[in-house]
Amino acid sequence: MKVVGKIISISELSVKVLLMDDNVQLRDILVCKYNDQEYEFEVVELEENIASLLPFKRVNGLRKGLEVGLKEGGLQMEYSPKILGRIYNSFGVGIDGKKEKSEATKNVYERKLSVAEISIKNNPLWTGIKVIDFFAPLQKGYKMGLLGGAGVGKTVLIKELINNVYKKFKSNAIFIGIGERSREGKELYDDMKADDLLDKMSMVFGQMGESPCARSKAIYSGLTSAEFLRDQKGQDVLLFIDNIYRFIQAKSEISTELKRIPIENGYPTTMASDISEVEERINSTETGSITSFQAIYIPADDITDDAVQSITTHLDGQIVLDRKVAEKGLYPAINVFKSSSKAIDPEKIGKRHYDLVQETLKYLSRYEELEEIIAVLGIDELSEEDKLIFYRSRKLRNYFTQPLFVSENYTGIPGEMVDIEDTLQDVEDILNGVYDDIDEEKLLFRGKLNGESREKEPVEQQQQ
Repeated sequence: MKVVGKIISISELSVKVLLMDDNVQLRDILVCKYNDQEYEFEVVELEENIASLLPFKRVNGLRKGLEVGLKEGGLQMEYSPKILGRIYNSFGVGIDGKKEKSEATKNVYERKLSVAEISIKNNPLWTGIKVIDFFAPLQKGYKMGLLGGAGVGKTVLIKELINNVYKKFKSNAIFIGIGERSREGKELYDDMKADDLLDKMSMVFGQMGESPCARSKAIYSGLTSAEFLRDQKGQDVLLFIDNIYRFIQAKSEISTELKRIPIENGYPTTMASDISEVEERINSTETGSITSFQAIYIPADDITDDAVQSITTHLDGQIVLDRKVAEKGLYPAINVFKSSSKAIDPEKIGKRHYDLVQETLKYLSRYEELEEIIAVLGIDELSEEDKLIFYRSRKLRNYFTQPLFVSENYTGIPGEMVDIEDTLQDVEDILNGVYDDIDEEKLLFRGKLNGESREKEPVEQQQQ
């Protein structure tokens, strides 16, 4: 390995090197071997012949005067079918104990889509999950925010999306964990393995206890894996990022260590460009697409936070999981009023779908008002029209529950995917009174309704 400099300063998060080679560039990887250990660093600043480096791990044992060499190719990630069924750390090293030989690798910063490559056709990506396809439909290449705290079904929804998209399109998924708990990562791994989904995806983790460098690199390694599936396999890839706000936090820590002056709230001056660099790699091409779900932590519940706003400007919609919905036993526990998608447009989903969404939201909104009236005066005080709205809204609310494949073992109900045309027909029938004589409980955790009540047959009740 070619020697390019010597260490002149060491701190826990930063190392400075006196360079003896003019060919060292930003984002190059430098290596120091000492006492049978190998230390790796990334070049983040160049000032004449002094380079500031970020260590990949703890710098215990290093001392001034040690020589550093240049690693050819920079930060690399596996770029082959071998990524499936594997878990990697932020630097492209397997952490699942499997000793598989690498087939091909690629620099994690190398791929940038040109304008000519980007496809704006944005064909629909139907998930088979009624509430998502109806209220917040996806299109290939979309970036969706996934908001929800612990215990509201976020992991279950992620697993169901992976399962359904694989079944429908034979497409794989990438999961990127950034700055979240190691325990949650292990739980997700065990759940995926138990549900036979592990071989359909690849995971990259930069965990909470790791250095800010590790937490900031996970997203680039994960994107490289997703780009392999899109560009080389021609797939419509699902990309899950949990949590993209932690990426900004890691960048803030790095910026502070480099003594750069922050903007308001301590965020780095490069925040907007850092987010843009990541988000612009999530797009459709003529051969495939990357559709992302990005969990976003909202500090102090402040939706106007600078980092949150910088992220949401890139999003095409959001899916909000709500504890109040979950407490009612309605799953997926999606708040349809807070969830949205840019695809809700007559030109994108068609006038029929658009009109049904607006009519359904109007019914459900009126239902919430009527609940308050009933709590005070009782249901008998409602007009006949309001009574119809009240009962049909409850049927709609129950209809958008769904038996999921990944929860079959717990509910005893076989999972179902529902075609969007069936969903539209069922919603239209409920609004038009076709199911007025059916008990609302019988619409809980169903797939499509098959127009059974048209023949005046009772809908078979299924218990969760």
